[in-house]
Amino acid sequence: MLCYNWNFSRGSFIIFNPAPASFPIQSIINSKKNPIKLIPKQEIIRSSYSSSTANSSTRSKTAMEAVPNPQKPTFEFLTKKPYVPPSWASHLNPIPSHVFSLGHFPTPIHKWNLPNLPKGTEVYLKRDDLSGMQLSGNKVRKLEFLLADAVAQGADCIITIGGIQSNHCRATAVAAKYLNLDCYLILRTSKVLVDKDPGLTGNLLVERLVGAHIDLVSKEEYAKVGGVALTDVLKAKLLNEGRKPYVIPVGGSNSLGTWGYIEAVREIEEQLQDVKDEVVFDDIVVACGSGGTIAGLSVGSWLSDLKAKVHAYCVCDDPEYFYEYAQGLLDGLHAGVSSRDIVTIQNAKGLGYAMNTTEELKFVQEIAEASGVVLDPVYSGKAAFGMIRNMAENPKNWEGRRVLFIHTGGLLGLFDKTQELAPLVSNWRRMDIHESIPRKEGTGKMF
Repeated sequence: MLCYNWNFSRGSFIIFNPAPASFPIQSIINSKKNPIKLIPKQEIIRSSYSSSTANSSTRSKTAMEAVPNPQKPTFEFLTKKPYVPPSWASHLNPIPSHVFSLGHFPTPIHKWNLPNLPKGTEVYLKRDDLSGMQLSGNKVRKLEFLLADAVAQGADCIITIGGIQSNHCRATAVAAKYLNLDCYLILRTSKVLVDKDPGLTGNLLVERLVGAHIDLVSKEEYAKVGGVALTDVLKAKLLNEGRKPYVIPVGGSNSLGTWGYIEAVREIEEQLQDVKDEVVFDDIVVACGSGGTIAGLSVGSWLSDLKAKVHAYCVCDDPEYFYEYAQGLLDGLHAGVSSRDIVTIQNAKGLGYAMNTTEELKFVQEIAEASGVVLDPVYSGKAAFGMIRNMAENPKNWEGRRVLFIHTGGLLGLFDKTQELAPLVSNWRRMDIHESIPRKEGTGKMF
C-alpha cells in the first residue's frame, strides 16, 4: 500500500492501491463483443477540508489574503475575503476584488477505471460533484465570485433563470439564503405544466424548502422573449417594490463567473504539485451547458503551466454557439485569445437538453454499477458518453494520454428520470427465509 502524509495547509491527499474490485457490466458504447473488466489498481487523490489543529482554509494562501493561526480552529465557510489571482492570470481585467467561501475545496481527484479505454489511456476524475451537498457541482465556483459582487453592490435579493431542474438555480437559491438574501427563480417548463404546481422532485424540492420564489415560463415564451428580457422584467418589478435585486445569468456564466474555473485550474496545479509521482494531464474533458466553465478551464489551462487540451461536450445549442459565447466571456476579461484555439467543442445533446436516450441512461447506470461514480443524466453523463464514444471511434487520438474528466455534479437531476431508470435497476427481490430458521416475537428490534 502506498500512502502519503496529510498536508493541511493546501489540501491533502492520499494515494493508495485498494484491493481489486470486480463489477459486472453488460455493455458500453460498441463493446458487446468484449467482456468488460475493471483495472484492479486505483489511485485516489483525496482532499481534506478541515482540522481542529490545523488551518481549515479550503484555499491556498495565495488565493486568500488571510493566514489563520495554524494552532487554532478557524471558521472560514461563508466568509468573504480579498481575492488574489494566480500570477499567470494577473493581467486579466477586471480582476474580482473579493470572493466568498461557499464550496468545500479543493475537490478530490482520483483515477477512474473506465472499461474499454484505448491502449495506454488513463482517465482521472475531478470530483466537483463533491463541492458540497445542497451546493454541489460546478456552479458553486462561479457563485463564490458572483455573490461577493452582489453583496458588495448592496443587493438584498438574487434573480436567476434556468430549466425546471436547473442545478444552477438550486445552488443559487441555497447560497443566497446562506448569505441572508432572498432568491427569485425563473424556471422553464412545458406549456402544459406552466400553470400547475411544479412539484417537489429533485432540485425543486431543495429550492422550495429554502424559500425561493419561483416564476414559471413556458419553453415557447422563453424562446420568444429570451432569458435576459425575462430577468429584466422581474428586476424592474422588484425595483418598483423597493428591493435591490442582483441578476445572475443562466448558469452563472458571465466574465465574472468565469473566474470560478480559472481558480479551479490553480487548484488542479496545486494538487498535482502535492503528488510525489509526477502526474501530467494531456487532456481535460467537461460538459458544457452555459459556457462559463469551459471558458475558465480553457483560458486557465492555456495561461498556466497545466497546458492540457480542453474538450467540451455541449448538452444544448451547438458548438458554434458556444465558441461565440465563450469568446464573449474571454473578451470580457481581455484575455487576447480565440476560443477556437484553446478549446474543442463537440455536440453531445442527443435528443435535446435534459432529454435522454435509453442508451445514455443505460450508460449512466453501467458506469455507476462498475465504478460507484454516479453521473447526472443532463451534463456529465452526456459528456462521458460522448467521450467514450469518441475514444471508441478514434482510439489512436487518445492512446497513451492521461485525461482529467471534470464531474460537474447534478445528482438531483436523476430524480427526474426515475421512470426511465426503473427498468434498468430491477435488481431486487424478497428475501427467502427458510421455514427452518427459528422465529420468536420480539427477537428483532426495529429502531
